[in-house]
Amino acid sequence: MPPLPPSTRPTPELFTWEFASDPYPAYAWLREHAPVHRTRLPSGVEAWLVTRYADARRTLADNRLSKNPAHHDESAHAKGRTGIPGERKAELMTHLLNIDPPDHTRLRRLVSKAFTPRRVAEFAPRVQELTDGLIDAFAARGSADLIHEFAFPLPIYAICDLLGVPREDQDDFRDWAGMMIRHQGGPRGGVARSVKKMRGYLADLIHRKRAALPAEPAPGEDLISGLIRASDHGEHLTENEAAAMAFILLFAGFETTVNLIGNGTYALLTHPAQRALLQDSLASGDRGLLETGVEELLRYDGPVELATWRFATEPVTIGGQRIAAGDPVLVVLAAADRDPERFDGPDVLDLARRDNPHLGYGHGIHYCLGAPLARLEGQTALATLLTRLPDLRLAADPAELRWRGGLIMRGLRTLPVEFTPPAKPSEPDGAALPPTRPAET
Repeated sequence: MPPLPPSTRPTPELFTWEFASDPYPAYAWLREHAPVHRTRLPSGVEAWLVTRYADARRTLADNRLSKNPAHHDESAHAKGRTGIPGERKAELMTHLLNIDPPDHTRLRRLVSKAFTPRRVAEFAPRVQELTDGLIDAFAARGSADLIHEFAFPLPIYAICDLLGVPREDQDDFRDWAGMMIRHQGGPRGGVARSVKKMRGYLADLIHRKRAALPAEPAPGEDLISGLIRASDHGEHLTENEAAAMAFILLFAGFETTVNLIGNGTYALLTHPAQRALLQDSLASGDRGLLETGVEELLRYDGPVELATWRFATEPVTIGGQRIAAGDPVLVVLAAADRDPERFDGPDVLDLARRDNPHLGYGHGIHYCLGAPLARLEGQTALATLLTRLPDLRLAADPAELRWRGGLIMRGLRTLPVEFTPPAKPSEPDGAALPPTRPAET
């Protein structure tokens, strides 16, 4: 039987394991034939998917679409299924991904001080130290799982340092975070239990830091101490707000970077010509291609597949499609960033791409607050890997790799690699990393 014409082909099946491995053909079909598409998600929630770049950019900045789940006209079976499992029961809802102005404006202003270009630049030596320490731990072996041993622990330890989590407690955070990103791969209820444990720890840590807080902040004061101290026109953060802010900065600040490093490394290993260009550029001391290259990796196969939940507060029209008040809307960043109406050769990886206003970190007032830190971590991780392990190569057939089956994020479960061990590996610095124990990711 001859193939059906494109206009009569059935809608591709979404959210299967096959789809997770390569969602881009399905997204191309949706962009062309159903750019604003209503679908039932694996959780049972029905939502609209927005897939074209122009529609996506407008939707991300539309103040008629609320981040507050209270606006969701949800059925009984869908209740509580639109956020992070366990965050409601743990009283962690009042964070930047769930609130609108003016509360969003107030809280973002307080936290943004930790992510200024100057503060991120001051943190660069610690990110390099962590990066080298992690590579030191496996360099002599000649093989590694770059997700478990590198991409996952690097942002965990970095964000813990930034928040002010003591080194001796950071492996607890690594365990909880590992459960949270395993999603469907972990035990039933494991994510909610990890969220509850993290909430209890943060409440205790905030209490201890408040009791010991000096009268004046020290240079480079940690973020949790800053949240405790912070005030905005005399209005202090409540303990719930401080705990929720610390929680979401950890949650949003590590998984995106895990996937940026993992997806980015995988893309480079499967595009040898582009990888060679980047290695030559780094060898010459030029970081220009590294900077444009990380932006291209964010566009080409970024860490965030769908933007977080939005809910129509009134009837709205997106891409010619009428959406009712209370309906959930999900902007598909992965589809928008490969829209041929906006990007030349959208399915081609071009590390030198200059015209690249990708939506990998969102757009509008909810643009990712931690983007400067994630870019620093991504650039440092990729540059150090390619410089210290120049013949890095995949140790598995790409078809054998498995992608995590979540809704919002896109990332590999494992990334096995091989390389020639360096002749004289760096001596591990005992102070570089917290004491570690095996952790499941």
